Amino acid sequence: MDKPHALPKSERLSSLTAVRRLFTDGASGFVYPFRYMVLKSESTTPTVEVLFSVPKRNHKRANKRNTLKRRMREAYRLNNDALHAAIKEHGADVDIAFVYSTKDLLPYKNIENAIRRILAEVTQRM
Repeated sequence: MDKPHALPKSERLSSLTAVRRLFTDGASGFVYPFRYMVLKSESTTPTVEVLFSVPKRNHKRANKRNTLKRRMREAYRLNNDALHAAIKEHGADVDIAFVYSTKDLLPYKNIENAIRRILAEVTQRM
């Protein structure tokens, strides 16, 4: 059963070669508090794969890193509809990495607004 707002394992970027390619060849941008990387490639089966990262350098405690990653995943999961529609329309594979790049522990609303802006920029660049 396909849930409309799910984030399945197939949508997570986990391949080490794909992550390396994303960080070396991808286009980057910054929307406070995130640095993001996007790599688009043509494909017959359009997919989106995402990676969420909170550096240990900025947040030493694992519970804070996990909280931030949970907030990022939830914001992405609830706001990725337009991106999926654009991907299906253009027939492209898209890999996205969200890197939380501030030392502040921001509330969910700020994180959600930033992720919405990033997804709107990525959708617009299609």
